[in-house]
Amino acid sequence: MRVAFVSLLTPGHGDAPARTRTRRVARGLADRGHEVVWLCARWWGGDHDVFEEGGIEYRSVTVDPSPTAFAARLPLALRRVGPDVVHAVNSPPTPGLGAAVAGTLARTPVVVDWWRDHPADAARRYRLLARGADAVTAPSRTTKTRVREHGADGDDVRVVPESVDFDLVESAGVDDRFDAVYARRLDRHANVETFLLGLAELRGRDWTAAVIGDGPERERIEATASDLRIDDRVSFLGDLSRRERVEIFKGTHVVAATATWEAFATELLWALACGCVALVEYQADSSAHELVEGRERGRLVTSPAELADEFVAVGDLPRRTVDPDFAEYDHDPVVDRYVRAYRGLTGE
Repeated sequence: MRVAFVSLLTPGHGDAPARTRTRRVARGLADRGHEVVWLCARWWGGDHDVFEEGGIEYRSVTVDPSPTAFAARLPLALRRVGPDVVHAVNSPPTPGLGAAVAGTLARTPVVVDWWRDHPADAARRYRLLARGADAVTAPSRTTKTRVREHGADGDDVRVVPESVDFDLVESAGVDDRFDAVYARRLDRHANVETFLLGLAELRGRDWTAAVIGDGPERERIEATASDLRIDDRVSFLGDLSRRERVEIFKGTHVVAATATWEAFATELLWALACGCVALVEYQADSSAHELVEGRERGRLVTSPAELADEFVAVGDLPRRTVDPDFAEYDHDPVVDRYVRAYRGLTGE
């Protein structure tokens, strides 16, 4: 199958969760022998229009990342590629709209992978994109709901979650220094305070905790731990490699997910695959609860006091270093979901 990815920006322009997700899918398809072409703004040096890396052929539609210029040149670029299916992203929406129009003219199905609504994007264009795509994939039911609110038919929107490297989960070592862990970028949505306040309720108990991640709110969060007089038992580890994170997850009993916004709680998924018991604070704009609903090794909480109570309550659950229930989130099965979506549209 020949798949054309349409994304103005790539990880070469700077890492972002949606771009990382797109590259992972593209590489997964290339590893299976599919022809993968990524139409984008140029991010490599030199004046050549084509660049290949990791089995993906990147083609420059524009030099500068201008959504309007990109969309205008996209139909010709897609005609030259001649794909069986187009995989576009939702933000910025203008290139996705260009892909939808070009796909209609060429009778090529267009799948839009919808990570999240970006505040800088026009809602009107989202409505056009949600209705114009042949199918939409979303990382969570929470995001699926957003897409349906833009006017997409619910039957045309399917959930395709984030994925983990389960071989790494099984092979990594175990770092058992901590009893509880929080892992996420420390931005304005992180809400680490719930985690810290819950731990502060348990000062009289013996525990150690870690906060993994960095970001603009780190200094303030560390000050909060100091104010609560638990900074001697909470280690702020900053950004760690994926293997280092997995090793900590495998050795830690409880993971807390309290962020106020998550298109998909990727770090929580990794921790669950590593056997952690999850304490998830329900938030209207977070999909984290979807990973633990109906699971014995997951609890939903609504306050720091409830988090503290559940931290004690789950102490009797056995410690694990791997949870085989999450093997379905391995990279390969998740790429399979995309392939089934493509084939459902192309009639293969």
